[in-house]
Amino acid sequence: MSEDNVHRLVVREAAARDAGRGIARLPDDVRRGLGVLSGDTVRIVGDRATVAKVWPDAALDADELRIDGATRSNAGVRIGETVRVERASVSDAERVVVTPAVPPERERDAVVDAVRSALFDRPVRVGETVRVDALGRIGEFEIAATEPDGDVVVTDATTVELHEPAPGAEASDDTETGAERVGVTYEDVGGLGEELAAVRELVELPLSDPGRFRRLGVDPPKGVLLYGPPGTGKTLIARAVANEVDARFVSVSGPEITSKYKGESEEQLREVFDEARENAPSVVFFDEFDAIAGKREDAGDMENRIVGQLLSLMDGLEGRGEVVVIGATNRVNAVDPALRRPGRFDREIEIGVPSREGRAEILDVLTRGTPLADDVALRTLADRTHGYVGADLRALVTEAAMAAIRDDRETVTRADLDAAFAATEPSAMREVVAESPDVSFDDIGGLDEAKETLREAVEWPLAYGALFEAAATEPPTGVLLHGPPGTGKTMLARAVGNEAGVNVVRVAGPELVDKYVGESEKAVREIFERARRTAPCVVFFDEIDAVGSARGPETSEATERVVSQLLTELDAAAENPNLVVLAATNRRDALDPALLRPGRFETHVRVPRPDESARRAIIDVHTSEKPLAADVDLDRVAERTEGYTGADLAALVRAAALAAIRDTVDAHPTDAASHPHDVLLRREHFAAAREGYEASR
Repeated sequence: MSEDNVHRLVVREAAARDAGRGIARLPDDVRRGLGVLSGDTVRIVGDRATVAKVWPDAALDADELRIDGATRSNAGVRIGETVRVERASVSDAERVVVTPAVPPERERDAVVDAVRSALFDRPVRVGETVRVDALGRIGEFEIAATEPDGDVVVTDATTVELHEPAPGAEASDDTETGAERVGVTYEDVGGLGEELAAVRELVELPLSDPGRFRRLGVDPPKGVLLYGPPGTGKTLIARAVANEVDARFVSVSGPEITSKYKGESEEQLREVFDEARENAPSVVFFDEFDAIAGKREDAGDMENRIVGQLLSLMDGLEGRGEVVVIGATNRVNAVDPALRRPGRFDREIEIGVPSREGRAEILDVLTRGTPLADDVALRTLADRTHGYVGADLRALVTEAAMAAIRDDRETVTRADLDAAFAATEPSAMREVVAESPDVSFDDIGGLDEAKETLREAVEWPLAYGALFEAAATEPPTGVLLHGPPGTGKTMLARAVGNEAGVNVVRVAGPELVDKYVGESEKAVREIFERARRTAPCVVFFDEIDAVGSARGPETSEATERVVSQLLTELDAAAENPNLVVLAATNRRDALDPALLRPGRFETHVRVPRPDESARRAIIDVHTSEKPLAADVDLDRVAERTEGYTGADLAALVRAAALAAIRDTVDAHPTDAASHPHDVLLRREHFAAAREGYEASR
């Protein structure tokens, strides 16, 4: 082929949505130079040759293309390497034979259908490996034969045949060395773009081009410590990096190393590092790293020996060759400080709870092979899943798919996802009282001024962040709701979370009080730490006077420490515009003055007893779905309930409804349950409820 029709391009990773589709994204100039249109086929030649369907990408530089991990593997190239791209001619395939890498777990017909669906309208050639995603399960299949030979495209008329894998193919792990077969690519890591880029910088270069460090006269990084909540993708990142650089991946679970016999744990560690050196380039991955690398001052003799051996192995790796050590933990502060220094673990990278955009990308990855109904909006689901990590989202998608399977349906609907959402909760928030409130401002009568203040304090920073930046103004950090009991302070806090679409971490003040020294302060720290991880978030301290009372000569030392810790956390929260702290009390005068200054709880919202118009609005809320008789005058009820709080009015309506039910039971003593339409709230029911309330006051 003429060199005029050949382009040499640098390989870049594909977008997550393109993984497994056999797509090559090309710049428009290159596409025109090759004389191909969107949907045409090109041949990509690296160490091997593969074919892919062309799609444009205006964001690419003129000398780049994007292909996914499977296409890179078929072409025998890695990210950053150069390939030759040329126009290809393809024939319609009459027959395609595929062989699974491992025996499939699903029924044969279901596997054939999934493969046919994944290969439809896709160019393939013998020897290629294709990935098939179906309900979250990824399978790898080799194109064993095609008719006719050469480059072909799968059509509706193509016969797809499934041949059994070779004997022993199911043994994907090397049991003698512990090295695992890795099939994860960068496109399988959703929502962690910045974190993945940081890990790649520290791992890829030392393994793929160690000479660059030697030429600069510096040592390559030896280790990377990944930390963050469980389920955020630490192990997934390590596997993807090892696979992309074509390195041996040696996975070690921390607890498996420990042994009751003296010296055996250290010997196992030495064997792991020896194996990694012999099979370099290698990645040694320690999962649950804190289990074998805890702080020595708090540990016993065995733990100290294991840490000492690790230190020796890390320091003795100057001549290790192309070996990188990755540790993963969700308790980074429990790791011995001697390991957390340059020369051992050179960089610590937090793998945090994903943002909204990250969750949307993760959902795209998880639902690649899942047939979704037209009413499913993944972006809307991403908005609702604050605090969810990747593992939580996988559980949500799996639960929704199981609902479709139980109903013998082939598509996952919005109702399936809604039901799955109700049945799951974010793992990062399970140790605190977190809720996705179902109460809105419409459910709260009156209190218009308080609602508006809360909107400005909570909703505006999230919705209009650019305006705050333009005004060079920080949003308020804390809002104090104060007023008599029963006026709606707690309901306001829950409702503002719903209005803003964020989780509310509710903390009952007395629950933080602990008789043991340091435990109350620790509880305050952990609440704010988890809230920061899952921001945007509202932290709501109910009855804050229980932990924030004024300090003085007569207060206990424990109370003073808790208040000091609370002040420290509020100052730190002021730097995070996505974290809002609400507090409620009916004893504002009992709070420590330091809590009430600007920068902490600077916005004070009084929630008073409702006036007549507010009482009328509250009564409307509580009677909106109740059967009222024509003689009920709600204006008169509001007029005659002066001094009632919102809670009092709710109790009044509830008592009236109970009186109406009592009358129905009395009228139909034998079959009252069959007369629901006879239940009617009358004027005398409200009068009796008010008289009963007045008598009990």
